Amino acid sequence: MDLFSSSWSALRTAVAELSDEDFARPSGCTGWLVRDLVCHLVIDAQDVLITLATPSEAEPTRNAVTYWRVVETPTGDDPLDALIVRLAAAYEEPWLLRFHLDDVGSAAGRAAELADPAGRVGTQEQVLTVADYLCAYVLEWTLHHLDLIAHLPEAAAPPAAGLAFSRELLEGVAGMTFPVSFTDRDALLVGTGRRAPTGAEKAALGEWAARLPFPVG
Repeated sequence: MDLFSSSWSALRTAVAELSDEDFARPSGCTGWLVRDLVCHLVIDAQDVLITLATPSEAEPTRNAVTYWRVVETPTGDDPLDALIVRLAAAYEEPWLLRFHLDDVGSAAGRAAELADPAGRVGTQEQVLTVADYLCAYVLEWTLHHLDLIAHLPEAAAPPAAGLAFSRELLEGVAGMTFPVSFTDRDALLVGTGRRAPTGAEKAALGEWAARLPFPVG
């Protein structure tokens, strides 16, 4: 629960500190500018609110690891991705996106803090405990924080604890363990295909190098 709050708070702070010019820069998400990514975060926050307001009495069918699936490498051509781009453009001014994310994002953060960790919620026709659902979202926040600052070298990185937890979660999803020579950040970037591994990283990965990447969705 604390990791969800700290990771989400850090990501929202990073968005709040962007200059207007930064919104027009590319992000780490294929085909998306920073403004498109921020628009996606607004929708993510809405999803958190919806899910936390969708209690279930059924037995959990997923946990923080099995919530995620390895999917095809994003190309930026998905219809939903294209919708995000159009929606982001409709905001016209960066301050509108900042305001909307702060408004909905703050509400999502408060809802998470007030939720019963042992409670159960339904999302995407699956049931998770609140604790597992929020833990799963630490990976979402951390990866998108890395996407946000991909071309902003002076911007603050995600919290170290969130990076470490997200690495463990990704390893659980992929069914492998990254070499200790990989930093948590590099494991996430290389593991999800956000950057190609170096020659040394390929050597350290061994046979796993041929199985990369493991984009999650």
